[in-house]
Amino acid sequence: MIKKSLLTLVLLALSANLYAIDDQMSKIKKSYKIDFNKETVGLMRNIKLYKNPSWPAMITLKNGKKLYFCSPKSMIEFYNQPGLRPEVDVKSENDMAQVFVTDFNNLKTINAKGAFFVYGANIISPAGDDMIPFESYEHAQLFSKKHNGKRVMSFKEIPPALIDLINGKI
Repeated sequence: MIKKSLLTLVLLALSANLYAIDDQMSKIKKSYKIDFNKETVGLMRNIKLYKNPSWPAMITLKNGKKLYFCSPKSMIEFYNQPGLRPEVDVKSENDMAQVFVTDFNNLKTINAKGAFFVYGANIISPAGDDMIPFESYEHAQLFSKKHNGKRVMSFKEIPPALIDLINGKI
């Protein structure tokens, strides 16, 4: 009787742990989507996102609001200088919860902070010269070689001065 009760307790504990692990894995694998429609325009350039589905980017704020951008460059510009648009009331990176871009290879929404960006390729976005995002370094490298890219960088490696340069401010 004691063995049966002990076995039941062990099985219940294992079931609870497996449920908790499964719940954590589903949170890790959670897919995201930049959910725009025909009326959604990018914050920095006022361009409708649906016209160029390869390029959208989005920042979700800690207050739940979503900010949309017509290209990764536009999003990075805002990310580096949120004070450029005081009407959205974002003072710093601390107000931002998540940052997303569209993988140029498969149009999948990916975390921008884990993405790799190609600079200097012969492909341009609706915002002009841009930083072309990929989920994997290998895909970014292949694209860069095929399209005369100058460099592949992670999100944190992109200097604000580079965004100013490709925006024509330098």
